[in-house]
Amino acid sequence: MLKPGGAEDAAQLPPRRSRAPVPAPAPRPAAPDGSRASARLSLACLLLLLLLLLLTLPARVDTSWWYIGALGTRVICDNIPGLVSRQRQLCQRYPDIMRSVGEGAREWIRECQHQFRHHRWNCTTLDRDHTVFGRVMLRSSREAAFVYAISSAGVVHAITRACSQGELSVCSCDPYTRGRHHDQRGDFDWGGCSDNIHYGVRFAKAFVDAKEKRLKDARALMNLHNNRCGRTAVRRFLKLECKCHGVSGSCTLRTCWRALSDFRRTGDYLRRRYDGAVQVTATQDGANFTAARQGYRRATRTDLVYFDNSPDYCVLDKAAGSLGTAGRVCSKTSKGTDGCEIMCCGRGYDTTRVTRVTQCECKFHWCCAVRCKECRNTVDVHTCKAPKKAEWLDQT
Repeated sequence: MLKPGGAEDAAQLPPRRSRAPVPAPAPRPAAPDGSRASARLSLACLLLLLLLLLLTLPARVDTSWWYIGALGTRVICDNIPGLVSRQRQLCQRYPDIMRSVGEGAREWIRECQHQFRHHRWNCTTLDRDHTVFGRVMLRSSREAAFVYAISSAGVVHAITRACSQGELSVCSCDPYTRGRHHDQRGDFDWGGCSDNIHYGVRFAKAFVDAKEKRLKDARALMNLHNNRCGRTAVRRFLKLECKCHGVSGSCTLRTCWRALSDFRRTGDYLRRRYDGAVQVTATQDGANFTAARQGYRRATRTDLVYFDNSPDYCVLDKAAGSLGTAGRVCSKTSKGTDGCEIMCCGRGYDTTRVTRVTQCECKFHWCCAVRCKECRNTVDVHTCKAPKKAEWLDQT
């Protein structure tokens, strides 16, 4: 048997052809001093032009997993901007859960807009913007605290609901609610399908907190705290539902299960937490919070926390992410945040008379139709005036 590298192999190889010597390249003539100076000048001009271009570009705003809500069912993990590696891994491993995360994102954004519909900042999202809210989330404000809390709550709520409805292969009903238990009304048996809040909280924590755990700075600490507040808010409103068994519907025996409350209750609760949010500063070691000023109360685990005061959101301010209140509808008679005095920031308002057509005097006709009349109603609509041009230019 022939072995590689042996004499037999060498004997069978064809003789190498000798190569003609390659002539050395002729030396290039030295460039004159004038050409070298011109080249240096061109390079300096190019670098200066690049520097000016970088200075004129707007500051980059980090993207977020929140954009999943805009993708709907077209969730492709590699194309979702703003995901860190851990989030991308979870997305690729659990594509069905990502659809629930997208549904949760749309739900909590609608809830955020409902809660702030009568405020200067009304949780407006930006179309085709991967940051969803723009630069307003760069400031560590009350609004950012609320958004992080309700976004985390929305993911918990959506995944928990999907588990109980059998939409996910990795989870189902709560496996821990078994056996007998008791409440104020007496003993009962766990039965039915309790919502699996444990899995919802566990996955939401792993997915939503992944980016903040990588950064480990003061803002990440704030976001993690508010994320946890959102998750605990959903758990707070779990309700006990029961079915009675016995003669003539008597409750001699009860079968009970835990169920999610409507997400509106979570939104209302977090809105109250927003009103009572605590301004804090991070400790020197970056591991905890302390009151921002002497005399301020310390934040608890259920308080939303923030670092920076909010802008007034009165005028368009690109740097702060404020869209202003020009053109917003206000109430002429209200003394609250939806009133024209507060909403329009003292700039006044315009009044337009409009005619609205609604259905009225609806009647049921056998069988089977509901017929209504069209009623016309003329109302006055008040909208905030735009600021003066000079004032608007100062903010942009």
